[in-house]
Amino acid sequence: MSTDFIKMMWRRTLFLGDVLRHGYNFIFTDMDILWLRNPFVKFGHEGEDLQISCDWYNGRPFDHSNTINTGFYFVTSNNKTMTLFDWWYKSRNETAAIKEQDVLAKMKSMGAFQRLGMKVRFLDTMYFSGFCKTSQDFREVCTVHANCCRSVKAKLADLTASLEVWKRSNGTSTAKWPPLHACKNSWKENIVV
Repeated sequence: MSTDFIKMMWRRTLFLGDVLRHGYNFIFTDMDILWLRNPFVKFGHEGEDLQISCDWYNGRPFDHSNTINTGFYFVTSNNKTMTLFDWWYKSRNETAAIKEQDVLAKMKSMGAFQRLGMKVRFLDTMYFSGFCKTSQDFREVCTVHANCCRSVKAKLADLTASLEVWKRSNGTSTAKWPPLHACKNSWKENIVV
């Protein structure tokens, strides 16, 4: 990843921390996420501070061993989340050339969520699907993230194919996602972001 790309991602983290400090809850979504239906109805309502998507979901919504993906999350503005975003942003100086998602994953594994007393829900890939782990239930899937894919061209090709299949399925559970050929082949390309 280029230095400018990493700087931009850190600037975004700083901005989102400012949004929290102004008292706003927010949902963050990357541009490579296809919204198929309303995801808000699938969020937990048990006092969660952060609800975050996963590349790999183990079936346990509060298990911190789930692999996070910062491409889609809902965060509640409170002292815990403001502190988390402050810590997260300050960590950029200790982790040169590492993207913000990897830094948050490291913070999670080192117990930052627990130290802050945060309640974190890891979002089920049945509803919050991605190319790493596709939902098998077309009746339930809300979003599809073009994760585990390297180029914008490949993401667009496979998201478009996924949308076409979803439109034809009419929300039935018997439909199958198309093969993700473009994303699979993107790992063979030499790409600079």
